[in-house]
Amino acid sequence: MLLYILAFYSFYGPEYNMKSKNAVLDFKGVALLIILCASWGFNQVAIKVAISSVPPVLQAGIRSIGATILVLIWMKLRHIPVLAKDNTLWWGIVIGLLFSVEFILIYWGLDFTNASRAVIFLNTSPFIVALGAQRFIPGEKLKRIQVLGLCLAFIGIIVAFNESLNLPTKQMLIGDIMLILAAVFWGATTVVIKASPLALIAPSKTLLYQLGVSALFLPFFSVAYGEPGIVNISPLVMGSLFYQIVWIAFITYIAWFWLISNYAVSRLASFTFLTPIFGVIAGAVFLNEQITLYLVCALVLVGTGIYLVNRR
Repeated sequence: MLLYILAFYSFYGPEYNMKSKNAVLDFKGVALLIILCASWGFNQVAIKVAISSVPPVLQAGIRSIGATILVLIWMKLRHIPVLAKDNTLWWGIVIGLLFSVEFILIYWGLDFTNASRAVIFLNTSPFIVALGAQRFIPGEKLKRIQVLGLCLAFIGIIVAFNESLNLPTKQMLIGDIMLILAAVFWGATTVVIKASPLALIAPSKTLLYQLGVSALFLPFFSVAYGEPGIVNISPLVMGSLFYQIVWIAFITYIAWFWLISNYAVSRLASFTFLTPIFGVIAGAVFLNEQITLYLVCALVLVGTGIYLVNRR
């Protein structure tokens, strides 16, 4: 409950300031980032629980539709204008399309490669963010020690999933390429938000752009891809969808956009390496998957990398 309150206070409390762009993460930013990474890691378990009853791309579409409605209600209650003329419409459509294509590539790529390889390639996104930030965002320069931190964190991901790595087959290479492209779209979305007028508007409106566009796009792709639709509904499946819609796509995404608006994205990006680690921990707790020495070593590498990236 304390973490829940901290998460809400962080981006809705009296210290909310869209123009603050702290270079160094403070305690509030770090705590919120850890909450988000843990939530996103557990989300992999939630998707897996429901995937036999609701196909993955359709799951993403349902999540976007439900969360879009919640964000609209929230903006109404908070008196945040939806149709204000702030010169962000086209930028919003761009990030919505980037978001949609990212999820299509992720779920489609998983048909060709395994989840362990997928999470490694997907988490190359921070490198895209770091490179894009240095090119398009003034003042977002990484020093050599911070680049070393990013590399250590990425090595940590490889170590965590080392047991599952095999020489890729031709099909695996196709899936790997899709996941790398998904990482590019993920990183590009973060950079576009930070470098455009989207960084100056309410995080809820930025989120609305992504969810609204994907809510229209993903269901159509699900049909075109030939997914069978909803096969079965059970309390467990409903709980999974509720978690994805309310907590992940609504609360945590608004929190993420608040962080993007207030902190250096190259530093935020390093924390995304924690997400697959939390995913493994969640798998061990809820799916009885084994935690190995590789995971312990990975946590040390990821923690060291985060420290180096966020040194003053």
